[in-house]
Formats: sequence, C-alpha cells, structure tokens
Amino acid sequence: MTALLCLLVAMTAPGDTATFVLRDFRFASGETLPELRLHYLTLGRPRRDAAGMVRNAVLILHGTGGSGSQFLSPLFAGELYGPRQPLDTASHYIILPDDIGHGRSSKPSDGLRARFPRYGYDDMVLAEYRLVTEGLHVDHLLLVMGTSMGCMHSWLWAERHPDVMDGVVPLACLPTQIAGRNRMWRRLVSDDIRGDPDWNGGNYTRQPRGLRAALQLLFIAGSSPLPATATRADAGFG
Repeated sequence: MTALLCLLVAMTAPGDTATFVLRDFRFASGETLPELRLHYLTLGRPRRDAAGMVRNAVLILHGTGGSGSQFLSPLFAGELYGPRQPLDTASHYIILPDDIGHGRSSKPSDGLRARFPRYGYDDMVLAEYRLVTEGLHVDHLLLVMGTSMGCMHSWLWAERHPDVMDGVVPLACLPTQIAGRNRMWRRLVSDDIRGDPDWNGGNYTRQPRGLRAALQLLFIAGSSPLPATATRADAGFG
C-alpha cells in the first residue's frame, strides 16, 4: 500500500464504504426497480454549523465506466486530499458514489441485463441527490466536482439544485448535447452490439461476436493519438 493510501485509511473509520438502497426507484422512463443500490465511499467527517447545516461536504462524480474508488488514485488524491491541500480530508467530507450501472451499484449485469430499466443522466443525478440528502443526511454541499460523465452531472446539479451547493467544478465536458463524431461512435458501438446475430436480447451464452467491433471502436475513440513523428514501431507494427 502506498504512503498516500495508508494516510487515507488512517483518516477513515469502518462504515466509510457502504451501500444506500432506494426502494421502488422510479426512472424517467416510467420503469421501476424494487431496490436500487448505490454504493459509495466517504473520506473525512461532516461538520455542521451552529444551525446544524453541513458546511464541508464535497461530492465528486466519476465518468462513464468508472467508479468512486478511482478518485483514490495517487494521480488524483495525491494532489487534493493531503494535509493543507485543496480538499484536505482533515477539514473536508468527501463523498464518492458509484453511479447507476457502475462499480458496485445496481447495473444490468447483476442479472436483469437488457431488462434493466433504461436510465439516463436525470436518473443518475436524482439517485446522487437522494444518496446525499436521504442516505448521508447532508443538506448542503460546499462543492460538486465531476469528470466526463460526472462533469455533465455536475452541470445538472448546478441547474437543478443551486440552493444546495456553493460551487461547481465541471472537468472534461461542455454543457451541451453530444454531437458530431462523438455521438456517431457511441451510436456505432450500440448498433454493433444490438445488431450482432448473437445479441439474443442481451442474454448471452457465450462471448458475442459483435463485441469485437464495439471494442475496436472504443479503442479508437478512447486511445491517445501518437505524435506526428511516430513510426510504425511506435504503433506496435514492427
């Protein structure tokens, strides 16, 4: 374990990782789940003012395919959570949820697969809000910060719950609808999966052939381009 993680473990106590269960959660699509599980991590402790309102809570939201635990990496935590750093856990209460469909929260692969309710940013932000207010009894956020998908969520927080928060730090997104090639490759990935002869409504009995095409598109979309001076060898072609 790194020195940073040892420090973080020392700052936390049992119960700082848990799951909040939302009963009969209704999605924007009209579908419901009897139990929606939202897993989360916390660092530090909430501090309340004389009126009993929490004043030091910070909500940090992950991107697509991520989880709250990604923000414990030295690359992120090592620059923010330590003594006298911007989000020093000795003075801040950090909330790191796993969003719907991610990490240890409820997701299609738990068993419902393609029968899992269709969910979008509206549902995810609602679940985050209920976790903060009902699950953790935090009535005020000093800051909402998010990366990529979490960045989009942070804009929605600022729009829908301005009275609950002091500030917002959206990282790696714009407050506008996805368009252009970004939207195109996402649609191509979705079509490759659903158009696969092995699709079977998502009830796979073996690795689907169409997943290869989807993964190839994700690789192109998510990989870092090589510099203009790169050679074939740099790209792994000998």
